[in-house]
Amino acid sequence: MCRFVLYHGSDIRISSLVTIPTNSLIHQSFDNQEREEPLNGDGFGVAWYAPEISDRPALFRSISPAWNNQNLRHLARLTRSRAILAHVRAATVGLPVTELNCHPFSWGSFAFMHNGFIGGFQQIRRALLRGLSDEAFGLIAGSTDSELLFARFVDHYLRLEVDGRLEHMTRALTAAIRDVEELRRAAGVEQHSQLNVALSDGNVAVATRFTSGEPETANSLWVQLGRRWVCEGRDCRMLDPDAGRGAVIISSERLSDDPGWDRVPPNQIVLVGEDLTVALLPIEL
Repeated sequence: MCRFVLYHGSDIRISSLVTIPTNSLIHQSFDNQEREEPLNGDGFGVAWYAPEISDRPALFRSISPAWNNQNLRHLARLTRSRAILAHVRAATVGLPVTELNCHPFSWGSFAFMHNGFIGGFQQIRRALLRGLSDEAFGLIAGSTDSELLFARFVDHYLRLEVDGRLEHMTRALTAAIRDVEELRRAAGVEQHSQLNVALSDGNVAVATRFTSGEPETANSLWVQLGRRWVCEGRDCRMLDPDAGRGAVIISSERLSDDPGWDRVPPNQIVLVGEDLTVALLPIEL
């Protein structure tokens, strides 16, 4: 079902999220704590931003399991950024394990990753593709429902005229989820969708915890904010978790046992502003 982590704040090493914490993303790739199936070994990916060079994210993706990729460990040890997205994949049954299907996906300044599935994806795939603009359609290189959801976001982002980057992203992502649910219901698909998404442009971010089924079935999602995320040895924690406006982590699972982690309620969207303020809003479809 995949696991992911998004970080915005002062610059940190990628290893502070991916390799060092007690429940780092690499640990979640072979022993995640909030799914019955502990393995997420069908590839991984990392996106990070270096705004002094480009507003477009750097991407490193591979089909190897995150737990035994030495290149990932070396890159994470020395690469610093103030905006990081990382993902470990558990492929949907029937979908191939290829680099093209590994998250995050990118378009322009955006990086996008997904945990979950579109209910009845194979039954509504043609309908989801129908009507996409040439630009959004041209983004699709793999075969995942995640990439098609991202293409729907891109299409709505291009069509909508909204003041403010964060509001623009929020409305486009909500519209993409609405597309999925309308098409799923129109096709008579009974399987529910699980759409936990993290999306960033390097300055602001949005994330969702969404299910069309019973709220308690929603995949896990946690948020923590504070003054600064620090790691000393393998002890990682958020300094002054009540202070805020210094660092924000949104993660499928808590990376550590320190206080300050809050579970995102089902069917909510998390908005992270450029000043690192965090707001939660219901997803209105």
